[in-house]
Amino acid sequence: MVRLLNTEDFRTKARKYLPKGLFEYIDRGTEAELVMADIRQSLDRIKFRQSVLTGNEAFDLSTTLFDQTYPAPLIIAPTALAGLVAHAGEAKLARAAGRLGIPFCVSTQSVTSIEDIRKSAPEADLWFQLYVWKNRDLTWELLERAARAGATTIVITADTPLSPKRDYNQHNGFSVPFVPTLRGICDVLSRPTWLSAVMMRYLITSGMPTYAHYPAAFQTAITRLAIAEDVKIESSLCWDDLDEIRARWRGNIVIKGVLSVEDSQRAVKIGADGIVVSAHGGRNFDMAPTPVDVLPAIVEAVGDKIAIMADSGIRRGSDALKYLALGGRSVLVGRLPLYGLAAGGEQGAYDVLSMLIDEMHSNLVFAGASSLEAFKKNAIA
Repeated sequence: MVRLLNTEDFRTKARKYLPKGLFEYIDRGTEAELVMADIRQSLDRIKFRQSVLTGNEAFDLSTTLFDQTYPAPLIIAPTALAGLVAHAGEAKLARAAGRLGIPFCVSTQSVTSIEDIRKSAPEADLWFQLYVWKNRDLTWELLERAARAGATTIVITADTPLSPKRDYNQHNGFSVPFVPTLRGICDVLSRPTWLSAVMMRYLITSGMPTYAHYPAAFQTAITRLAIAEDVKIESSLCWDDLDEIRARWRGNIVIKGVLSVEDSQRAVKIGADGIVVSAHGGRNFDMAPTPVDVLPAIVEAVGDKIAIMADSGIRRGSDALKYLALGGRSVLVGRLPLYGLAAGGEQGAYDVLSMLIDEMHSNLVFAGASSLEAFKKNAIA
């Protein structure tokens, strides 16, 4: 069996295993996919300063976030439909995160509910990503469910006021809830291993997979249209709306999708505990700036007032360290755990994240820094 040694190895195995529609939904961006290329180029421009003969024997990757220390500066990002990549995929990701001692952020659009994820991974540090729906009462019920399941932090995805334009989803006949088309059915049939291990298992046990956190009426074809407007993402969400969330949520609040100093300052003003400087992995706004381009100014403006995290385009441990060198306290990774999940289930997700941590460690060694804090002070060449 071929050993999976880097991100491209895991990605290649995932592409061979998953139906094309599902793989491209995970792997690709939006419109002309310009920002995906920009993110890669922005990360590749950064080089680290090497230090030799430092005499260091121990190297510490730990980071502190919201008064808790984690062994590595990683968070599994919220990703829709991880439960289609593997059966009970979100639970498997939560267990992998728990084994590594890092948080797992449950998506509003997950196939497995946060209650079932908690039962399957009782020791995991669960965060919950919140999409604010047009029906606020349903949104508040979802928030209460997250609290009852023991989520410590909510991540408000603020950079998705509408569904982005992803032409390939339509070409591939990919949609959720799944609407059978000839192209989509042929795609699924072309991946018999995935079909039997994932889709057939759902159909036999719980029925056609869909968004587990959406109201029951949305999950039934005959009543879906009646509830569809209620669970649309609120396109007119504004800063004033976050006051209501702050009043209802006792844990940490993180705003994801911040790409300007002005918005980071607003986040501080409304009482957010953290922000994620993020271009959504190039999946939403194809004219967005890259996190690399805006992170230093945001850190300078609010870095002493709020926890700053970053994401987008991470393929190597060195990529993660670049966001940290620019001032981030931790990084979120989305596609990588899904590649690992497709390649080898829970163990695959654990392996790809362990690979990322190992690469971070080796870069720390070559940079001659014994800790992340030491690295940040003298990292960029």
